[in-house]
Amino acid sequence: MSIQPISTGASAPSASGTRPAILIVDDSAVARAVIGRAIEGSGRFVLAGAVQSVTAAIEFLRHRHVDAILLDIEMPGIDGLSALPDLLAASDQAKILIVSSTCREGALTTVQALALGAADTLIKPGGGAFAGRFAQVLIDKISRLFEVQAPLPEPAPTAPASIAVSGFDIVAIGASTGGIHALSQLFQHIPPAFPLPMLITQHLPTSFMPYFAAQIAVLAGRPCDIAVDRLRIRPGRVIIAPGDAHLRVVSLGGGEASIRLTHEAVRSGCMPSVDPMFESLAEVYGSRALAVVLSGMGSDGSDGARHIVEAGGSVIVQDKASSVVWGMPGTIAGAGRASAILPPEQIGQLIATRQRPS
Repeated sequence: MSIQPISTGASAPSASGTRPAILIVDDSAVARAVIGRAIEGSGRFVLAGAVQSVTAAIEFLRHRHVDAILLDIEMPGIDGLSALPDLLAASDQAKILIVSSTCREGALTTVQALALGAADTLIKPGGGAFAGRFAQVLIDKISRLFEVQAPLPEPAPTAPASIAVSGFDIVAIGASTGGIHALSQLFQHIPPAFPLPMLITQHLPTSFMPYFAAQIAVLAGRPCDIAVDRLRIRPGRVIIAPGDAHLRVVSLGGGEASIRLTHEAVRSGCMPSVDPMFESLAEVYGSRALAVVLSGMGSDGSDGARHIVEAGGSVIVQDKASSVVWGMPGTIAGAGRASAILPPEQIGQLIATRQRPS
């Protein structure tokens, strides 16, 4: 879930050059009707269809392309969470927005949905609470998923380097919308015995962090801590930024380092922001730092990536094809600061080798 400000700008067209087509999957006739009216009334999207079950959605997708799916969780038969991977496959990776009453702040269901590939989540109000504000927030959420990005050159993906010596001592990862799913794919290719420390700044509210940390610990097969001030960076552990502070790295001397939490305003407006993490990493680790930027809206991480590159470190970004939104990684790639542009699986493989990208 991105915590960047909501945009009210027009949506980008779909790949076909028309307004994005939306499919609603919800067992409630009231919800389908209200959400459908909001989509049609927005003028930004086309309502492709509204069905009451996952089975009906799969059948619908056999005959009709859609750009986004609005998916409820609690439905008879196959629930939305279990169906997420199948819907992504059947829709050729349409953007899925979970619209469910189970997606309250900090809910485990929300983090699970994001890890499985949902682009974002929205709490569905109960009973007669479907009214003006919900409709506006819904349309803004969908619009953010199709936000127009400035045209950026996309260099050809580069393969992992093949050299004999290890090239970095720490890994720092920044991500936003779509990042949790990318992290799950990345960690599948890093063995639990991987010895280096890893830092993560993911745009999420504070209330989500306990569930996010637990999810990362399972995915990574290693301890994962929510950062606190002066927490020492140790081999083989993962540290994630809390939702209400930037994660910075400070040197303790003798090759040791620890975390400092700060709250200053940053250019991206994000809290937490990837930029302070990368900037401080460059200062402490220099050429021994590896920075990774995964799917996300906006440009957070771009300034920090410049510091990493200037210090002699390396930056890898997620490729456009696998990103939910190619904003953060695309900005870095367009600025020429990426050493490699790869899907999450290949990023994980490269990290596991402990070798620099070429």
